[in-house]
Amino acid sequence: MSHRSVYLTGFLGCTLLMAIALYFQYVMELEPCPLCIVQRVFFVVVGVICLLAFLHNPKNWGNKVYGILGAISALAGAAVAARHVWLQNLPPELVPECGPGLEYMMRVFPLGQVIDMVFTGSGECAEVAWRFLGLTIPGWTLVVYVVIALLALYQAFRRYPV
Repeated sequence: MSHRSVYLTGFLGCTLLMAIALYFQYVMELEPCPLCIVQRVFFVVVGVICLLAFLHNPKNWGNKVYGILGAISALAGAAVAARHVWLQNLPPELVPECGPGLEYMMRVFPLGQVIDMVFTGSGECAEVAWRFLGLTIPGWTLVVYVVIALLALYQAFRRYPV
């Protein structure tokens, strides 16, 4: 598989994941919590990196840069997803209280405080509304981010024909 087709596949995969997230939100009426929204942002970032790499069609050094950027973005998303999974697995008495929505926080609080509040998580982040094969949405998101990070690193360090 050429490096360019890997980037296109990454872009299409991230687009599909966003379509699934929007399906969950607007068809299944599963309202995303702040951590879900941050995870979506990282999928968009990875998708944009893949799209730029596909359009740029980089050679050896460029593939390393795009691959490493993609891996860093995916690992950041994985960290958010891991935090989300951790919150979902807390005993009920340790779950933080529900907080305000992300839109409200962005209007009222300074950005630094919003980031801190989002990554702390809240009660709605601990709710489990959907499972497939025993994993929740953040659990599947974590798996996908790890796969993307591994593929991005493979893309960055694989040898290309001259």
